[in-house]
Amino acid sequence: MATILLVEDNEMNRDMLSRRLIRAGFQVTIATDGKQSIDVAETTLPDLILMDMSLPLMDGWEAVQHLRNRDATRTIPIIALTAHAMAEDRERCLAVGCNDYETKPITWPRLLEKMERLLSAHAP
Repeated sequence: MATILLVEDNEMNRDMLSRRLIRAGFQVTIATDGKQSIDVAETTLPDLILMDMSLPLMDGWEAVQHLRNRDATRTIPIIALTAHAMAEDRERCLAVGCNDYETKPITWPRLLEKMERLLSAHAP
């Protein structure tokens, strides 16, 4: 069972996504801000991170850069979750170190497909 770190500050989004992930067979760990996401990622070493990019304390952009600069979390696949839907937003997410990008509101089948592709590519 793959472990997913869900980084989301909006309670409704967090609840909806975590329930869908659990029903899909994933183990879910939660962080509610960018700083906490780094701490949780380093202690739990999830198989994949779903990172909201608009977060309090430290935004997702900065959190991803920190995760990519640390040995323990450097290779964990990260999918950016954001309401920013322009092509340059996607490119910015990829440039800071995200492996993929999903706009909000989330299309569940498309997100699940991206997650499965990344998990398969990074399987030991």
